[in-house]
Amino acid sequence: MPDEGRCLVMGVVNVTPDSFSDGGQWFDPATAVRHGLELVEQGADIVDVGGESTRPGAARVSLEEELARVEPVIRELSREGVTVSVDTMRAEVAQAAVAAGAKLVNDVSGGLADPAMPRVVAASGVPYVVMHWRGHSHAMNSRAVYGDVVTEVREELSKRVSSVLAEGVADNQIVLDPGLGFSKNPEHNWALLAGLDQLAELGYPMIIGASRKRFLGRLLADPDGAPRPFSRSDDATLAVTALVAQAGAWCVRVHDVRPNADAVRVAAAVQGARA
Repeated sequence: MPDEGRCLVMGVVNVTPDSFSDGGQWFDPATAVRHGLELVEQGADIVDVGGESTRPGAARVSLEEELARVEPVIRELSREGVTVSVDTMRAEVAQAAVAAGAKLVNDVSGGLADPAMPRVVAASGVPYVVMHWRGHSHAMNSRAVYGDVVTEVREELSKRVSSVLAEGVADNQIVLDPGLGFSKNPEHNWALLAGLDQLAELGYPMIIGASRKRFLGRLLADPDGAPRPFSRSDDATLAVTALVAQAGAWCVRVHDVRPNADAVRVAAAVQGARA
């Protein structure tokens, strides 16, 4: 992974017709590749390519469809020198993506959706994002039940780390993601952002994916209570980026790259002035 001495920026390329904020915009492979290159020009350090929506209620696609969506995009972006990650829960997709040039596997299930995933990642040697996850999209909302969300997410992530280490994943491959919005209500997301220091005590780099998520739209709801549309919550995403970069996050995953790339540089300048 790039080492820029600051929080990295991961730009999102959803090669899907049904992702929550931009479904269908980059569904054509050539369009997806152009968008990925645009994100790099705007300041993305990593481009995250996904072929299956994980929004609440989304239906799964077949293995063959997911491969057909992501493999040509990853291959072409990698040929262009882009550092690419693959957003997948399937070991076979991860394996094909790494063969096509992907340098990171971003698994929102943390290895729970496909038991073969940790072994594939271990053999590949690439960094592995282990996200906090309690179930597939159709069931995630019903599992958003916590007594102390920060403590429970920390404990569940710790267990996932132990499991993937036991499958051969190296300690220095692991990146953690608290899974904002996945089996989390808005109050859970805010608590996790406030408690990042406790999650960081697990000792692994942390990636934060708050971009355009529902809890931001609900915070910024109109006076009549209507949530702000996804595409109009980018300023709130920017605020989260600045805060988590200042708090020591390793990377932020965002849709609107340029302002977030600016924000992580501002946070790095402030941290440098304190040093």
